[in-house]
Amino acid sequence: MRKDKLMLSVDPGFYGRMYPDLQGMDADALMHHYQRYGEAEGRVAAAFASRQGLFTTLTEDDAILEIGPFTNPVICGPRVRYFDVLDKAGLIERALEHQRPTAGAVDIDYVSPTGDLSVIRDEKFDVVISSHCIEHQADLIRHLNQVADLLTSGGNYLLIIPDKRYCFDHYLAESTLADVVQAHVDKRTVHSLASVMEHHLLTTHNDALRHWAGDHARDTDLLDDAGAVGRVLQLYQDADGAYIDVHAWHFTPRSFLTLVAQLHKAGLIALEPQHVFGTPHKSIEFCAILRKP
Repeated sequence: MRKDKLMLSVDPGFYGRMYPDLQGMDADALMHHYQRYGEAEGRVAAAFASRQGLFTTLTEDDAILEIGPFTNPVICGPRVRYFDVLDKAGLIERALEHQRPTAGAVDIDYVSPTGDLSVIRDEKFDVVISSHCIEHQADLIRHLNQVADLLTSGGNYLLIIPDKRYCFDHYLAESTLADVVQAHVDKRTVHSLASVMEHHLLTTHNDALRHWAGDHARDTDLLDDAGAVGRVLQLYQDADGAYIDVHAWHFTPRSFLTLVAQLHKAGLIALEPQHVFGTPHKSIEFCAILRKP
């Protein structure tokens, strides 16, 4: 990634080899093509830009922590440790309640019901991994700094993140620096009423193919239901300060890159953006690598 300008990561050689219509272009032309056309078309511009490719950055010697594996971890092996809000039995029970598969459930090495990574005191990791987890963090700055504390110098945080344009968050605004800093100043440990209301009243379908085709229509519009707001308020009040699981943050690759760079430049987080990749065509997610200097 060039330091003078924030850009999504592109490997011109890889990009040119991937697509027959780009062969013969030089590196500058390939970069221009991706910025002008390829990103919007969902073209894959680097080997690490997909879920499968991201994990080829790992080596067999890496000490790895996966955050939030639920019952479907993205990485397994003898040097992998797992952190979640419930132990294995609790995660299986929750998965069954939501009719999710449980065959992949693993033993959880570290548990915190509030997602507090500081419970990990005796290990450092070369790599921390999370998949569809960061958008749930009530205090994003705190989360990123806790990850940094667990990484060795030069270690990487590998993230798989939903792109709000192609999931149920389509109509929700991209999260801003002000939003993130406010949550940190508030020392937020659970989601705000605003996040709960947005999730229950303003989200849409979660079919990436429909979104890529331009179909973002809500199957039902709860705002037409006179009782919907009251039901969400009651849900929030009944929780009585307990955690309600919704997305606190909504990202695109560019907005995530900008936000993390702003937080790092302001000295609010130790991690810096190493690579943020565009969202592949027909995918719901993008990949990023944050580095601890």
